[in-house]
Amino acid sequence: MRTWTSPAHHSPSNDLRREIAMAAPMSWRRLVYSVYSPAIAGVFTRISDRLFRARDRRGGSSVLLLAPLLAEADPAPRHVSRPTGSAGAQGTDGLCSHFRWMAEHVPAFRVPGAHIHILTSPDQFYQTMKARIKTAKRRVVMASLYLGTGQLEQELVDCMEEALQRSQDSDSPDLKVSVLLDYTRGSRGQINSRTMLLPLLQRFTSQMRVSLYHTPDLRGLLRLLVPQRFNETIGVQHIKVYLFDDSIIISGANLSDSYFSNRQDRYVLLDNCREVANFFSDLVEAVGDVSLQLQPDDSVSMLEGMVHPYKGNRQDFSAAARDRIMEVVNTAHVRQQLLNASEDSEDEGMSEGEEDTWVFPLVQMKPLGIRVDEQITQRLLTDAGPDSTVFLTSGYFNLTRAYMGLVLGAGASYRILTASPEVNGFFGAKGVAGAIPAAYIHIARQFYNQVCRLGQQERVHLHEYHRSQWTFHAKGLWYYLQGQDRPCLTLIGSPNFGYRSVHRDLEAQIAIVTENEELQSQLQEEQEMLYQRSSEVSNSTFEQPDRHVKLWVKLVTPLIKNFF
Repeated sequence: MRTWTSPAHHSPSNDLRREIAMAAPMSWRRLVYSVYSPAIAGVFTRISDRLFRARDRRGGSSVLLLAPLLAEADPAPRHVSRPTGSAGAQGTDGLCSHFRWMAEHVPAFRVPGAHIHILTSPDQFYQTMKARIKTAKRRVVMASLYLGTGQLEQELVDCMEEALQRSQDSDSPDLKVSVLLDYTRGSRGQINSRTMLLPLLQRFTSQMRVSLYHTPDLRGLLRLLVPQRFNETIGVQHIKVYLFDDSIIISGANLSDSYFSNRQDRYVLLDNCREVANFFSDLVEAVGDVSLQLQPDDSVSMLEGMVHPYKGNRQDFSAAARDRIMEVVNTAHVRQQLLNASEDSEDEGMSEGEEDTWVFPLVQMKPLGIRVDEQITQRLLTDAGPDSTVFLTSGYFNLTRAYMGLVLGAGASYRILTASPEVNGFFGAKGVAGAIPAAYIHIARQFYNQVCRLGQQERVHLHEYHRSQWTFHAKGLWYYLQGQDRPCLTLIGSPNFGYRSVHRDLEAQIAIVTENEELQSQLQEEQEMLYQRSSEVSNSTFEQPDRHVKLWVKLVTPLIKNFF
């Protein structure tokens, strides 16, 4: 069987220093907190942090190797509790401190806001990927639902081939390419994602990895009976991450021609943000390790020792996958807590205003028992106060019951943007799929009626995106605090805020919290650009002839809400 060695993304000396700082203070914390009161324990742990940071600067120690073992081992999601005291009681001053609570639950990466760029169009997204792939020297990591089979997708594959060939022609072929796709969507049809990548896999076997995630929920009789076109409704790999050396694009866009031309999505480029790139490289590698591995002869197999997703025991697979993925999340969480504590207390090597932005990765994989994104999002919506404004968008407006309750019950003003029927990705589809836009009309009307029944029309507004010959797939939110004319927080990535995103699929997004005025302006311009192409929904919207929903569509809408 082919072997795969992931590209090294830390220098050994840096690894050593970081893991010393991580491992030793964690050992102290567990010992001290088990013996002393919290007040006394706090003194001891602050002293230990300083001692180990001082030793870190002098050299290092092999205790570093214990880092993964000392990270929190419990894969279950932590309860996102409200801290006592003011939001800015600890950490940096200003806007970032308002959301600093997230660092208690997920890894928190400090980055310069000047390194973050909002991409605004499908073509910009596509051209940026091609250029970055061509110049990559160490790693290219691509995670998507699927890779399309058209000319634009072939050009993307050609860029990978060019980069791999250039690396192979050099004295040391260091470039590694790792692609993670969904098994069901990536295997559909005779010409598919797998056949697009097989030539690369056959030619650059030692440098190329293709992993195909298969949900553990599609198994047994269900797997035999559900048609190929609909088997992805059970659950998929939905993460969209595109990584080139130390830069990364987080998006909701797939690797398909429409997403490169006339399907509006959201995209953010984090340029030269090594720690964030390392995290997502590790995350994709972890999901890849629990996925089926594509072989040069187009067969698939699991890594040795890994439970099979649909032939093995369901609980055993989920437990093993959860442990592998949460190992990445928890290790990064502990590492960043210690690094950030060091920077907070000593401000070493950081000029004023340089690292003015926080990036929080949020992962949701309910079939594996991972609910981090769901809990953080619920807390954000819960905390949105009367003087805040939230702009929320989803290509498929289908809020979960919990999210809907928070939107309707919170004090913040909401502007919700969703696809009009003609820009819905299923508009004009054949068969049952063709009824999906009508089902979303019915869902939107139910939501709007509930807003009206509760008398919330002044606080909660629903908008529809319109654009001729385009489809709409953007998702995420922009968060404006009281008195601010620019957003200080955005969520961007693959989740749709709907049932599938929360309960069925593998999802990942990032929360970006920034005090950087230029980045805030970029986010504001992005939000305004999308909403400028929308119209606000009113009672008259649903009285239009093209908004009539047939009875049978209304009857199957609960099914569509759960599977599409």
